[in-house]
Order: sequence, then structure tokens, then C-alpha cells
Amino acid sequence: MSSAAPAPASFDCDLLVLGSGAGALSAAVTAAHLGLKVIVAEKEPVFGGTTAWSGGWMWIPRNPLAVAAGIAEPIEEPRRYLQGIVGRHLDAQRAEAFLTYAPQMVQFHLDHTALRFIDGNAIPDFHGRAEAARTGGRSVCAAPFDGARLGTDLKRLRPPAPLLSFLGMSIGSDLRHFLRAGRAWDSFFYAARRTSRHLLELALHGQGRMRLGGNALAAALLKSALDAGVSLRERHAAIGLIEEGEGSSGRIVGARLRTPQGEVTLRARCGVVCACGGFPHDDARKAALFPHAPHGYEHRSAAVPSNTGDGLRLAEAAGARVATDLADAGAWCPVSVVPNAPGGLGNFPHLAERGKPGLIAVDRAGRRFVDEAGNYHSFMRALFARCAQDFPGQPVEAWLVVDHRFLRRWGLGAVRPFPLPYGAHLKSGYLKRGATLAELAAACGIDAAGLQRTVAEHNADAREGRDRAFDRGGIPYDRMQGDAEHPGPNPCVAPIEQGPFYAVKVVPGSLGTFAGLAVNAHGQVLRADGSPNPAPIPGLYAAGNDMASVMGGHYPSGGITLGPGMTFGWILAHHASGRPLPLPEPPTLPVPPVSTVAPVSTPSPQDLRA
Repeated sequence: MSSAAPAPASFDCDLLVLGSGAGALSAAVTAAHLGLKVIVAEKEPVFGGTTAWSGGWMWIPRNPLAVAAGIAEPIEEPRRYLQGIVGRHLDAQRAEAFLTYAPQMVQFHLDHTALRFIDGNAIPDFHGRAEAARTGGRSVCAAPFDGARLGTDLKRLRPPAPLLSFLGMSIGSDLRHFLRAGRAWDSFFYAARRTSRHLLELALHGQGRMRLGGNALAAALLKSALDAGVSLRERHAAIGLIEEGEGSSGRIVGARLRTPQGEVTLRARCGVVCACGGFPHDDARKAALFPHAPHGYEHRSAAVPSNTGDGLRLAEAAGARVATDLADAGAWCPVSVVPNAPGGLGNFPHLAERGKPGLIAVDRAGRRFVDEAGNYHSFMRALFARCAQDFPGQPVEAWLVVDHRFLRRWGLGAVRPFPLPYGAHLKSGYLKRGATLAELAAACGIDAAGLQRTVAEHNADAREGRDRAFDRGGIPYDRMQGDAEHPGPNPCVAPIEQGPFYAVKVVPGSLGTFAGLAVNAHGQVLRADGSPNPAPIPGLYAAGNDMASVMGGHYPSGGITLGPGMTFGWILAHHASGRPLPLPEPPTLPVPPVSTVAPVSTPSPQDLRA
């Protein structure tokens, strides 16, 4: 429960931000720039949240980098795309605020902070057949960041995810060089230079300094917060919100926190921001909202372990509503469970290799069920549907099947490509192997006849560069995920025929959660009063994954968590500072059914490399 207290004579700060991911730090940096005294309270000993483990991509239609490159589109185009994908789940006013102010958020950081961006002008939207889908120009990513700029504060930044880094080295947009290092001299020399620099920095400083992707985003925001005078408090876990007044007149004015020195109270004149990362590791809430996880623990998230739903519980105790009427409560992603994983969290998200030629995903009957090169959220939706229809009551699982050529060229999950060894993964049982497909099926518990039949059908199509079953490679996103150097006509398909054969089991997982606190277009948390137009709780805001997804539980494109998170952090900071941005009125348009599709031109691999 929130605790009532008399009005204080003075406040510790103007704005108290709980959490330190991209949404939290965007709010903190913006508020500080607008003249507020800001405190960021993080329960972990390091800052950055799951952002520091992410790819760092943000979906920002009409962003300044795209405009500078001559890619211009009216706001109606991304609006139509969202309407087609999100349909009846679209929160029209929040979506309009996002589309309107996201480009201004990017420009703010370019003008006033240490954050720089690289463009995503060749990154397609996830749903290439949907109306108004684009083949690029709607994404940005954090530019590489030299951690030396943080000085001794670099140790306060969450390091890259152990499972997704190499020797602790941050890898982002340069991943292709590490995957090609065993077969291309330019990539070999690039990877050798980066690895040599990293090892030297490990010896001299105890960690590598060059940060990419989400770690670069978190590092640049941390640097910006320090430059702006934000007070950063690690090991400060919020345990309760402080409310003045009662009922509808109550206002949030601070929080109680548990620290190494004992419990402290921090009071905030303008309010509190809940940005604690959602609930991907809260088994009780997962059990309530994830149909595939009746006990919660069946769902394995790749988010940082500290994201246990603190912000939602704090706000609920203060009378807030958690929005659960979304298409999906989580940002689904197939993960594999890695035994004895470094860092103790062995949930590997399968994001990159599924589009490469020579891989299929099969169910326990040995049958394919999805376009494997498609986006990770749609992959899991298809797996849920298949298991509910054909295997009710059994665990939701599938296997990614490849041959020896694929394994050495691309790796598979936590298994790294040539020249790195993979014997430990065979020994642990993470990687299954069979000299024949029948032997592999036996090792995995897959129906052997079904697997052999599926591979034979796949191979017959793949030799002709097509996929009649699921049209793999038929949209721009698929082709971007494929291999542009593949000699066949389709960069996403190749026969699986060079034994031995290998497989890794994937299970339900996520990159984060979609269900969260109901907020208005200013980022204010709404009361759980049951009314059609609930009032906001004065002084209480939400950002990042503590805020219910702007996308209504759908996944229109990569970066639809960080993009809105950064944007609404920027928006709510203006409101908290007393400078609310004018809310645009969403157009009155008929909402089409979810996932309306229309043809879209498919570029060649050469186009995507350009």
C-alpha cells in the first residue's frame, strides 16, 4: 500500500525516476535539460537495465537521419501501417503522440546529449505485405560509444549480455563480420582488430571500452545523465510510493527505498516515474497473463533478471490500473536454455540465424509450422497455434534443425561458428547431433519419418530457391535476415543435406513484456476506477516496459519497445516540468482488421546491401 505523509518543508528532487533503462534515462536526461533536479534510483549495482543487453534499435518513423538521406514520408504512412497491424488494439491518441514527437525526441538528443545514432535506412518493417510497410527509413540505432568517455563511471554501466557477447566484447551492427570471419579476409581482419583491442583493454582496464548496440545506447544515456547533473543512485530498490491526500485528490510525491544503508525516503516535487522494466521475471504475473505458462516459470525471458515487476506492483498499490487487454502480454521470442551459462541466465534469444539459408524449425512431429526467417514474435505465435491445435497439454517447444555446413558457417544459438569449438555444447546436451536425420530425430524425441519427409520436401524446393509451404524469403525483412552472399536465387533457403545433422530446442521466451500500466498520452498513470475515461494519478508516470505497449501487444517492427520508451520518456518529462506538449488529435478513420496485408515490392539482396 502507498503511505500517506504530511507535506514536507522541502523536497529531495523534482523528479524521481525508478529504473535505468532507455525510457528511464530518456525521461531523466530530458527533465534535467528542462531545469528539473532529477534522481535516478536503480535497485541493481549497475545502470542500463535490459536496454544494455538489447540490440539498441528504435522504430522512429520520419526520423531526422532518414529525412537527411532523402527518405521522407507523411505521418499518414506509418499511421496506416500501424492501423493495419494493430487494428482494434490501437490506442489512437498515444500512437499519434508517438508518431508526432518521436522525430523531435531524436533531434533533442542530437542537439543536447552524448547520444548519436546510425540510420536504419535499409531496415524493413516486419510485415512486408501490410499496407504502407516500408523497406527502410523508419529505424535508428545508437552509434558505437567509447566507454572511455565515462571514465571511472564505466564500471557503473551494465556490461553486455554474457551469452550474446564474445569474451565480454560488445557486438552490435558489426555482427556480420564475426559471422564471416572464418571465410572472408575483410571480416577476419576486422574481427581480429576488434578482438585485439578488446583483449588489450581487458588487460589494462579490466573490461572492453568500445560499446555497440543497446550497450552503446545505455552508455550514451548514462554519460548524458551525468553531464546533465542527474543524481544516480545504484542499489536503491523502491518498496513503496508516498502519497499526499486521499482518494481522487491524492498525489504521488516520492518513494521509500531499500538501500545498503537501510530504508530511505526520497521526496519528489513533480512526481515519480515507474520505469522498472516490466515483469518478465515475475512468475506470478506471467502465470496470470501467459496462457502457455501456467506456473510462470515455463516462460524463459532474455531480459535482465532484476525485471521482476516492481513498478507495476508499486503503482497498483497506489490505485493504478494494469492494462491486460492487449493482443499479447509479452514480446515473444524463441529462446533456447543453455546449461551452465555465463552469468547464470541461460536464455538465449534466437534472433539472427533463423533467416540464414539451410535452417528449418519443426514441431515434435517433425513438421514445419512457420516462415522461419520471419520476425521472432510471429514465429512464436505460429508455434503457440500449432501446439494448441495438435499437442494440447504438452510443453510448447520446437527444434531448429541444420546440417554441418550451416553449423560451421553460422553457428546455432549459443554455438559459435568456425573456428570456435562446440564440443562442450554436445556434452551438455544443449546441441543434439545425429549422423542421419533419423538419428537426430531419436536424440531430440522428434518423429523420425516426419522429419525425413519434411527435410526432403524442403530440400526439393530449396534447390530451386523457393519455399512453397511458407514463402520463406518472400518479404524484404526475410531477405535482410538471409545471406546476401548466398549463390542461390533466394538468400533464405538452402538444402539441409551435409551430415552430420544438428538441432537445438527452442521454448517460449520474450525480450520483455507488453502488458503494463495504463497511461495517457502524456505518460501519466491512470487510476483503476472502472470508468471509460479514468483520471490520471497526479505525480505518477510510467515509461519503458512498465508502460503498457503503445502497439497494443502487436509487433509491427523491430525497435517498437525502445522507440516508444525513449519517446514517452521525453514526453512525460515535459509534462512533469510543467511544459506539457500539445497532444495531436488522432484522425477519425475506420480501423481495419488486424494484420490487413497488401503486396509490397521485394528488393534484391543487392538493394538491401546498398
